[in-house]
Amino acid sequence: MSGKPIHNIVIVGGGTAGWMCAAALSKVLGSAGHRITLIESDAIGIVGVGEATVPSIREFNRLLQIDEDAFLRATKGTIKLGIEFADWGGAGQRYFHPFGYFGIDMSGVSFHHYWLRNLAAGGDADPWHYNLEAQAAATGRFARDMRHGPVNHAFHFDAGLYARFLRGEAEGRGVVRVEGEIVDVAQHGETGHVTGVTLRSGEQVEGDFFVDCSGFRGLLIEQTLKTGYVDWSHWLPCDRAVAMPCARVDGPVMPYTRSTAREAGWQWRIPLQHRTGNGYVYCSRHLDDDRAVELLASRLDGAQLADANRLRFTAGHRRKCWNGNVVALGLASGFLEPLESTSIHLIQTGIIRLLGLLPRNGIDPAVVDRFNADTVHEYALLRDFVLAHYAVSSGVDTPFWREVREAPLPDSLAARIEAFRTSGNILNEPTELFGPTNWFAILWGQGVRPGDYHPIADALPRAELDRRLALLCQRNAEGLSDLPPHEAFLARHGA
Repeated sequence: MSGKPIHNIVIVGGGTAGWMCAAALSKVLGSAGHRITLIESDAIGIVGVGEATVPSIREFNRLLQIDEDAFLRATKGTIKLGIEFADWGGAGQRYFHPFGYFGIDMSGVSFHHYWLRNLAAGGDADPWHYNLEAQAAATGRFARDMRHGPVNHAFHFDAGLYARFLRGEAEGRGVVRVEGEIVDVAQHGETGHVTGVTLRSGEQVEGDFFVDCSGFRGLLIEQTLKTGYVDWSHWLPCDRAVAMPCARVDGPVMPYTRSTAREAGWQWRIPLQHRTGNGYVYCSRHLDDDRAVELLASRLDGAQLADANRLRFTAGHRRKCWNGNVVALGLASGFLEPLESTSIHLIQTGIIRLLGLLPRNGIDPAVVDRFNADTVHEYALLRDFVLAHYAVSSGVDTPFWREVREAPLPDSLAARIEAFRTSGNILNEPTELFGPTNWFAILWGQGVRPGDYHPIADALPRAELDRRLALLCQRNAEGLSDLPPHEAFLARHGA
């Protein structure tokens, strides 16, 4: 273990990842004697298409003590209650992946087992009746709270505006931004640790610890340290995306993201206050790049507002997201297609993990190993959840979709699907992002039907089960009546 004190932290790259990191470090470290510098170049574009999030973003904003109304105004944000999946199970078929929970777990057993018991007896065939967020999304309603508790939600926002907002927060707490393009990286002759960078202007910026937020190229973690990459394209073959904003159409802004299955991948639609974000994620072996742009442009709700932003990527992650004295965050760390809006979440968890293990006097190899193991494990859990959408899809009959449906699965995912199919059990880990509600929504929504349910569900007397199910529906109906239209909420809190 090297004993050199860590005082000077350099973040390479701005964008969402860089400024999230700068804002968090400056907030948590406070006046602990650290200097935080962020280097970014106006000449280098940022990806900037990540506009949808999961509810954990609210925890990050609370850490920074950000007022949610001010955040919505600054980012042109809207509310997200979940994702509507269109055509994944067949033309015209739709289902909703909601935030929040289905019903209430009872006797240590997930609610969906009781619902499956009720269904087997001829009961209500729509599980979304027992999720408030799904009903609020369908009716375009939202408030942060209703009489029975909070409404689980995340946000859609302009990623560029979010980065600008966080930059103001970070610079207000002493983060120094240096404009310039890095042309050289210096390393220690014995340890190989990064010691500083040189800008095109000739300016040199030295540091004790570096955070690589330079995007797909991984300027420090890969181009300098040659860390290597774990390629998951044999499981997730989509390797291209084209993003294109369009004008808002008349009518209410619905509080959810939409994902529509297409011929060689899927299309996203993300409503913001000032525009609608659109994109097509696809596999280049099955669709020409120019044709993808044409197809997306032909499917926009409103007038196209900007040229297509074309992206190339490989699903996977760096072999080490912490190498030496460099930690990679965001796209420099790895990439999973944004099917479940996990890109910003992965930045956030990487930052929180770094804050918990941030070195004070040198680099401890055991700490580095733990950071890397936890990061890789998180990537694998999210990979399985994203891949599950493809594995159980049945909606589109094209070469791409036949390929992804027939491809071998990771053992971990195959076990999850088989457990749900045979017994209704969901083999989730307590700390993973997506729990039983999420897995149930995706598997049931795309047509996987369990052959059984948990035996404890039979222990509840039939009359009592009926009473509880009716009470849950009543509470949701009362909660829904408390919620104003999403547009009214935005006019009061976010416009």
